[in-house]
Amino acid sequence: MPAKKPDFEGSMARLEEIVRALEKGDKSLDEALGLFEEGTKLIKTCGKMLDEAEQKVVKLRSAPDGSPEETAFEEEA
Repeated sequence: MPAKKPDFEGSMARLEEIVRALEKGDKSLDEALGLFEEGTKLIKTCGKMLDEAEQKVVKLRSAPDGSPEETAFEEEA
């Protein structure tokens, strides 16, 4: 069975758990490094998901003929 692609919310929740665990300061060096490594991977994954979502964001506005026209979100003045 293929691994399920992590979702943004789940990844952020796990990242928050990691931060709380590291802030406690009760982990061994090896455990803390493992959590830190997992956290940096999650940050990269979440950043990629946000970049992909940003690329999909479009705003519909009326074309000169009245039909909907897709334009990039940043193009609005």
